[in-house]
Amino acid sequence: MNIQPIVEGHGEVAAVPVLVRRLRDEAGTFDLDVNRPIRRKRSEFVNEQAVRKAVRLALLQADCAAILMIFDADDDCPKDLAPKVEAWAKAEAGTVPCALVMANREYEAWFLATVESLRGQSGVRNDATSHPEPESPRDAKGELEQRMHVGLSYAAMADQPAMTAKFDMTTAYARCRSFRRMVKAFGEIARGAGVAMPNWPPLRWQGA
Repeated sequence: MNIQPIVEGHGEVAAVPVLVRRLRDEAGTFDLDVNRPIRRKRSEFVNEQAVRKAVRLALLQADCAAILMIFDADDDCPKDLAPKVEAWAKAEAGTVPCALVMANREYEAWFLATVESLRGQSGVRNDATSHPEPESPRDAKGELEQRMHVGLSYAAMADQPAMTAKFDMTTAYARCRSFRRMVKAFGEIARGAGVAMPNWPPLRWQGA
């Protein structure tokens, strides 16, 4: 059984499978795996026909047991936009479980929440510290660059998957509402695919 992601950026194509597998391993749901994500432009995530087309393509992928859509909120409010887009996707997915996550404001906010766990990774300085409000900056990538050694810049295609493999998910869960949504969405689609998950999210995350 495979989860089929639909993502926005080139970096997420490599990063999201890393994240899904980390969540899978944390949950012990080893019957699940993840397909290579389908990438769509940000504008296509807010267009009903484009969303439905992407979901139809997802359903055709190998062993698709669930669909996970992830894109950045940017300046949109997840509370307002996410339910509408998710309703389009679920209507097209039919009986296949489908969930939507809007990273607020960018996927990289989850890294800003737990910079200490990324020290020494992808040029992050050993004295770098987390942002006090990780989901507030409009340019989370720029905020990450400020925490890297002088002369280095954040490159999503290389750094996003590498940081995804290392960031402290417990801290991100405590500090980022949109990451909590990511964790919840994983549980929803895994259970929808028939996987038993009695202890999800992990109790230690809930008490963080």
